[in-house]
Amino acid sequence: MAAAMAAEPVAAAEPAAAEAEAEALGLFTGIGLSEAKARETLRNAALSAQLRRAVLQARGALGPRLDKATGALLYNAAARLRDPGRLAFLVAYIGRGDIRSDLQLGAALQYLRSHPLDPLDAADFERACGVGVRVSPEQIEEAVEAVISRHREELLAERYRFNMGLLMGEARSRLQWADGKSIKNEVDLQVLHLLGPKTEADLEKKPKATKARPVQEEKQKAPVVENGEVGTETKSLLEQLRGEALKFHKPGENYKTEGYVVTPNTMALLKQHLAVTGGQVRTRFPPEPNGILHIGHAKAINFNFGYAKANGGVCFLRYDDTNPEKEEEKYFTAIREMVEWLGYQPYAVTHASDYFDQLYSWALELIRRGQAYVCHQKVEEIKGHNPPPSPWRDRPVEESLLLFEDMRKGKFGEGEATLRMKLVMEDGKMDPVAYRVKFTPHHRTGDKWCIYPTYDYTHCLCDSIEHITHSLCTKEFQARRSSYFWLCNALDVYCPVQWEYGRLNLLYTVVSKRKIIRLVETGAVRDWDDPRLFTLTALRRRGFPPEAINNFCARVGVTVAQATMEPHLLEACVREVLNEQAPRAMAVLEPLKVTITNFPAPETIDVLVPDFPANESRGSHKVPFQPTVYIEETDFREELDKGYKRLAPGQPVGLRHAGYVIAVQNVIKNASGRVMELEVTCTKSEAAEKPKAFIHWVAEPLPCEVRLYERLFLHKNPEDPAEVPGGFLSDLNPASLRVVDNALVDRSVLAARPFDKFQFERLGYFSVDPDSREGKLVFNRTVTLKEDPGKA
Repeated sequence: MAAAMAAEPVAAAEPAAAEAEAEALGLFTGIGLSEAKARETLRNAALSAQLRRAVLQARGALGPRLDKATGALLYNAAARLRDPGRLAFLVAYIGRGDIRSDLQLGAALQYLRSHPLDPLDAADFERACGVGVRVSPEQIEEAVEAVISRHREELLAERYRFNMGLLMGEARSRLQWADGKSIKNEVDLQVLHLLGPKTEADLEKKPKATKARPVQEEKQKAPVVENGEVGTETKSLLEQLRGEALKFHKPGENYKTEGYVVTPNTMALLKQHLAVTGGQVRTRFPPEPNGILHIGHAKAINFNFGYAKANGGVCFLRYDDTNPEKEEEKYFTAIREMVEWLGYQPYAVTHASDYFDQLYSWALELIRRGQAYVCHQKVEEIKGHNPPPSPWRDRPVEESLLLFEDMRKGKFGEGEATLRMKLVMEDGKMDPVAYRVKFTPHHRTGDKWCIYPTYDYTHCLCDSIEHITHSLCTKEFQARRSSYFWLCNALDVYCPVQWEYGRLNLLYTVVSKRKIIRLVETGAVRDWDDPRLFTLTALRRRGFPPEAINNFCARVGVTVAQATMEPHLLEACVREVLNEQAPRAMAVLEPLKVTITNFPAPETIDVLVPDFPANESRGSHKVPFQPTVYIEETDFREELDKGYKRLAPGQPVGLRHAGYVIAVQNVIKNASGRVMELEVTCTKSEAAEKPKAFIHWVAEPLPCEVRLYERLFLHKNPEDPAEVPGGFLSDLNPASLRVVDNALVDRSVLAARPFDKFQFERLGYFSVDPDSREGKLVFNRTVTLKEDPGKA
């Protein structure tokens, strides 16, 4: 019985819903929408409600039958109008026939976006939308006649191959509110009168013009970056960020942004903001000083500093130092060092702690306005997606003020009380925490505070204080956008705009601070700057040039979607830059002694080696050529195999840059049969048959240590349990580092300093490691000369 009674309302509701849907469908098809389009509109509840209101209002003015043109205007108005409260205002103009074209509607929508506060100036609105302007056929005829007269000679020369769209555009610019079809008809008529009907010649296809390309532009590679300005094969980062490229709002026009909340004080606050900034773009890079920056931060740095630079603005480096337990001075220093290493100079270096007093005052004001309260729920209770509501949410304002003061005075233990804001975020999280108790001295404020603000509370208010125009952050912060706007508006302070972009991730690595600490603690890597990691300090130590990292960020582009890239794409950018920057040298990793029995001189011969063989004008260095040289052990084989082109008995090779070809005469082995030395003869290159290969060599070399790096992890996603069930520490590559203790390098690198870079011929690009000491240089292999096909 009860079940039957419960089913009755449901059964009654179904016909009612079907009836409402049928009525709306009739309304929408009645204005010219196809049935498919009408049904698609019905699936969007907000749009269908707006359109229904618009159609019913227009019917009240024009009668039940609306023509298709009016229907199209009503649909576009309902779909494009951001403020539903102004729909009736706009539809009234359509219903009276004052707005009769899409051009006028576009101008009307733009005007409403630019004037978010009521009351509107109706006369100004009408001027902006062309209300009452009537363009006569005579005016159209005169305008087209003037345009054709201006291009008469070109028209007569090119006839119907002339770009008629140019005539249309110029005529339209003279008569802003003229009907486009009328202009086109008049253009066609006057062109026909001038040129007559089309001939067979006019109907022939216009031959494509071939553009002469300058030789130097045949293949443009990524040029060197200077101060963060990046050139790539497509668009540079600054080109991607300049002006209208991102469709960001202009300074002071925050209210034009989708979702931006306008209050009665918004326009006055924006006016004050513009008085402070002078209309300048302001961004900020806000890292937490509790770890080292990684490759993902490189994109953030390029985006924040690059957007400001591209648009004549400034960028702050602001440390988000609100968690004193994890912050260390070394992180502050390293972060700034990396920003400057990438080529950017902060407009100002600030700290969230600079504003602790102001933030505390605002917290008191938030409580007084009934928008925050002191809560005693435990951390475990408020975690997760559906925590229980706080029983203290509605406690009296005075009580929360007293308790917050007690929190500041240290009368509550850690976890016993928090200050929470009264709002629900996009992800459903309710009442985020604004302040928590932490009895940890702060590196800058000492013991002054035992309560510290959270990111959710601090970030937007620091942006407001610094008059940031564009608060650029990664996509995971989108769920915090509503709280960002809410908090600024709750306190009636200037509200910047938060814009999100996709973060940059790399495969075969981890960048989480917690996981890097585990790698260090377990001895898997030496420290945060171990060259197998993708922290910026590690990449610098490995020898990656900052220009290459910036180029890589430019190629990834400023996308909303998250980008997960293969490391070899970054390595390709490194090769491009180092090919232009790294002078050549010769080094031997596994030396094999070679004695030239007929050396052509009583002493050393100095050999001139170009630093950059492709452009010898960039300089050269000398290396000694002596009776004893060293070659790579792998460049010699006792038995000549098919396809093998290097040194073997009966197969000579050339020595790079020396001008000599050597041939094996005697192979000297130790007791175990290992080849220890070769005795060879040499012949000048011009007197010898051209060898199949040229190999590198060293003479009177410097001993050095060489560290050869491979990927730290075996799988693409070491943090993915599906790919690596045993956890990321079980996925370590045992061959990620090979140390060559007894390598040899030519003497041209004797004065090299840490981070100097070289191309060791035939081996790869190498960088001097800070572990180098007098008498023993240490080199890190940055990348090989060519991409390993197995890595693609």
